[in-house]
Amino acid sequence: MSQPTPAALLPEVERVSHAILALLLPHRRTVETDTHLDTTHHFPEQLRQIAAFVRNGQPVIFSLPGFPCKSPNTEKVFSHLPDHGERLALRFLHSLCLRIGEVYAPGAKILVCSDGHIFGDVIGVPDEHIDAYGDELREMIRTEDLGDHLDTFDLRDVYGPDLSYDEKRKTAAENLGPSLEELRAEVRVNDSTLRMYRGITRFLVEDTADWEGTRSALQRECRRRAYEVILRSRAWGELIAEAYPGNVRLSIHPQNRGEVKFGIRLLGAADAWTTPWHSVLLHRTDGGWELMHRREAEKLGRVVHQDGRPSHYEAVGDGRGSGSEEESEAAAA
Repeated sequence: MSQPTPAALLPEVERVSHAILALLLPHRRTVETDTHLDTTHHFPEQLRQIAAFVRNGQPVIFSLPGFPCKSPNTEKVFSHLPDHGERLALRFLHSLCLRIGEVYAPGAKILVCSDGHIFGDVIGVPDEHIDAYGDELREMIRTEDLGDHLDTFDLRDVYGPDLSYDEKRKTAAENLGPSLEELRAEVRVNDSTLRMYRGITRFLVEDTADWEGTRSALQRECRRRAYEVILRSRAWGELIAEAYPGNVRLSIHPQNRGEVKFGIRLLGAADAWTTPWHSVLLHRTDGGWELMHRREAEKLGRVVHQDGRPSHYEAVGDGRGSGSEEESEAAAA
């Protein structure tokens, strides 16, 4: 017997699926300016994926590629280890699962698919730093008591224990994702892909340290590497889809309405592209939180340490960020 289509869903399954998706809409990561017009009907792919779990009375499971590693640029971050930005982001994801549990008894879980190893060699971050970041992320989930709703997945979990990271990267890149020629063609015609290519190029330029050539040469090199990052990310996405084919697909990159993935914003920031791993967290004088580059946060506050390491900045005087109150409240939930 074939599975019912979303249009043929039982009324209760449809109602609950819309209610779950409605909880995600306020946190949608996008560059669209009219998000106040969003309705759950604008996201049929996500409704279909959610309904598959609801129909069977199972917890809704989301896959979120992200939390790769810290930027290698210490003007942006404290170190190669996660800090209070990651901690609040994980708390937010956990709180989102709890809110879903209020409208759907089986609840929800989020699989954090750390993608640092898949492109670490391209962005200049050593595998031992990525391992340390991932291990600390798991420890945060444990010590914050978030493990009932959050789990992790990374390149260590695939292709067996005998292959090196380089061999695993090579295997994924050769067997999954588009070719370079296909990606170049897509960038030329697809606005969303072009926006991602430009955003990643900008990150690579900002993150490159000790460059001895010209600015134009750096930009050319980062444009080349941006294609490689996207190719590897696509391969990682396909690998996740193979391992967890039914999961609802989230993204930390901006996504438009109707895309296969749903972009989700973890914390307040002035830029839709800013993430905890490219920034530090500022605790504003109004009580809110905002992500920003370390060099900017230093101008507004003082460093707060936790467990012997820098955690975040505390604003002093009239130091204020620009994140919205709603986003900050969600981040601290």
